[in-house]
Order: sequence, then C-alpha cells, then structure tokens
Amino acid sequence: MPTRPVAARRSRANAYLASRVRFGIKFGLETMRALCAELGHPERSFATLLVAGTNGKGSVAAYVDAALRASGLAVGRYTSPHLVRVNERIAVGGRDVGRAAFESAVGRVRAAAARLVRARTIPAHPTYFEALTAAAFVHFRRARVDVAVLEVGMGGRLDATNVAEPLASAIVSVEKDHEAFLGTTLAAIAREKAGVLRRGRATVVGSLASEAQAVVETEAAAAGARLVQARGGVRVVSAGEGLTIETPGFTHHGVHPLAGAHQRENAIVALRLLEAAQAAGLAVDLPAAAEGLSRTRWPGRLERVAGRPPLLLDGAHNPSAARALAAHLAGEPPFVLLFGVMADKDVEAMAAVLFPLAREVVLTRAPIDRAARPADIARRAGEVASGARQEEDPRLALALARRLAPAGAEVVVAGSLYLVGEVKKILRTKKRRA
Repeated sequence: MPTRPVAARRSRANAYLASRVRFGIKFGLETMRALCAELGHPERSFATLLVAGTNGKGSVAAYVDAALRASGLAVGRYTSPHLVRVNERIAVGGRDVGRAAFESAVGRVRAAAARLVRARTIPAHPTYFEALTAAAFVHFRRARVDVAVLEVGMGGRLDATNVAEPLASAIVSVEKDHEAFLGTTLAAIAREKAGVLRRGRATVVGSLASEAQAVVETEAAAAGARLVQARGGVRVVSAGEGLTIETPGFTHHGVHPLAGAHQRENAIVALRLLEAAQAAGLAVDLPAAAEGLSRTRWPGRLERVAGRPPLLLDGAHNPSAARALAAHLAGEPPFVLLFGVMADKDVEAMAAVLFPLAREVVLTRAPIDRAARPADIARRAGEVASGARQEEDPRLALALARRLAPAGAEVVVAGSLYLVGEVKKILRTKKRRA
C-alpha cells in the first residue's frame, strides 16, 4: 500500500490539534492520567525536571536544556507557546520535532484518546495542551531521551505536565497573571504553582514576594518537599570572562546569561536546578553546565533583528514582564513600540509602564481569538494611549511602526509572544520573497 506524503500526514496532526483549540483551557489531571496509562506511561521512561513560574520559566527550561546537553545527556524539552510552528514546543537534542515524528506522536495520542472515549473512560478527547503534552511524552520515549525538561503551561497543580514525577522542580517567579484560572491574589497563585512540589525532592525557588513565599513554604512543609532558595548563599562576581556564580555547592565560571538583568536571576535558578538534579542522581556535568548555559538561544525574549530600523522582539505579556522590559529599554536608543496583547491581561498596568517610554505607539492585534483589538487596548490604556496609532493587521502595523521610527531608532515589538511570533512569520515571508 503506498504511503501518504508527509504533508498529508502532517495536516492530519494539525487538523486534530486545531479541533481541540475551541475547548480552551481545562484544569484537572484525570484525562492526562488516563491518556498516559493508555499510551503505556511514556512519561515514566525518562527522568524529568519540571519548571513552573509566572515569568522566566521558558528561559529557565531553555538554560537547563542547553546545560544538560553540554553534559552529554540526551535531552527532551517541552515548552509553550510556540512562536511560528507548533513543532517548536517539542525538541530533542536542541532540534524541533520533525514533521513525520510529530505526525506519528500526535497520531498515537489521537488513537489512544479515541479508544478511551469509546470505552467511556474519558468524556471527550483531550484539550490542545493535553494532546501536545502527551505527544511530547510519546516522542521523548521514542527518542530515548535521558531526561526531559518540562515547562508548566499554567499554574502547576492541575497542569497537564504535572502527571510527570520530577527528580527536581523549580518555581521561578509568582506574579499576577491568568487570574481567571489561578486566583486573584499572589497567595492563591503561589498555591497552584506549589503543585510541582514532591515529597523528599528539591524545588528551587526564585525571588518571591513575601506573600507567595509564605504559601510555598507552607505547602512544602505539608508535602514533605525540600525548598532551595535560588539566591540563598549565592555570590555573583562580574569578570572579563562572564559571571562567576558561587553557590553553596559549586562555583560556576564564565556564565553568560541571555540579555536583560532578569535573565541573570533566571540563570541562577537554572544552575541551582541543575545542582539539585545532580544531587538526585542525574549525570550532570556541572563544570560543563556554565558553558552549555551560555550557548542558550531563546527566540522572542529580547531578541534583536537587524534591519533599517532594527527590531527588538520581546514577549513581555504581563506587568512584571513589562517592567523587566522597561528596565532594559532604559539603556536603549529611542524606539517606536508595536504593541499587542491578549484581552485577559492587565492592559492598563502594562501600558502605564511601556507607553510613556516610546516616541510613538502602534497598537495591533495578533491573529488569535483571545487577542484584544487595538481600539479596546486604547480604551483600557487611557491617557497614555491618547496619541497611539491603531492598525489591526500586524503586517501593516509593522510597516507603519518602521516608517515612524526616525534615524537611529528601533522598533520594539512587545505585549504578547503571539504577536512576536506573527512578526517573525512576517519577517520570514518577506525574506523568502526577497
């Protein structure tokens, strides 16, 4: 029987995932547990490190992935969201999953889900994120990875990734975000993220507000988990060859974090997580970790794109991330801000931080249902958006922002990773046509 072309197989995977998007976000592990059991528990075939947090968790996952690969381990990485292609979410050895392997993994998940629905074990097929998480587990098992670094999608306690049993975990940060799902206080949000704690195992904790820290400590005591304060006993020295980061257990030389002061803190969390993983039995080569971490590339986070004018792409998607971007922009040349944001975000706070810094502001909308329309952004932002231009089409909005940028200025794209991804698609299409 002839084999269908890869493009056809790929379209089946994408069509299945697209059919699950309309079911939105669902908290609870019942479907994931049933799905993993039906698939033969792929999540148990490799060691796992689980990374939660409001901001910085993707960067920490990327750092840890690069450091573990430098240790000579076969590493899987699962992150979200993607920027351009969904394949970006699942990587082995630093490479995105290929088309055929992606189709195979999603196909196995789809078939397993169909069996469970027929048997009435689950009421319906998994959500988009559940299906992708299960597909990542299937792919990692097939690739025979030694360890998988999993970025929590949202929260922690009831997130699909939490069916795994991590050797060690991290809670990078706790800020207000996704409040409709996680709660309206730092304490409530921290309680959800504390779901990644495991009895007898270490969880590395970044710098948290006292309200969140108290909750995490209480939950750790109840769970019998051990907390490692990322900054506890740490000394950072700037040197000509990068940073020297001295922890209570090891001295990491020549550390070069990603751009931005906040990335130094993320790098410290990553290094402490690597130390915890080694203490738990994972074969981490700590002397090689700093070198590997320093080779990390993480698109869409203070990512520079050459051109006239140049672009700075950053997925700052909540007030805390906006403040980190603003701190970085204090040392930047004048800029025009191209801004788009999801409707459920704190638009007012983000606009108050970023809009006054820009020479001009262009409001746009990523092509996703959750995205706020430019007129709504302007209304919610209030006085700081009084002079903002509005252009719903991101392609036209980018062209407008570039025209508005005077000589020596740059265009900053921020507010949403979905917008950053759309701009990257536009740039890629333009490059192909050139």
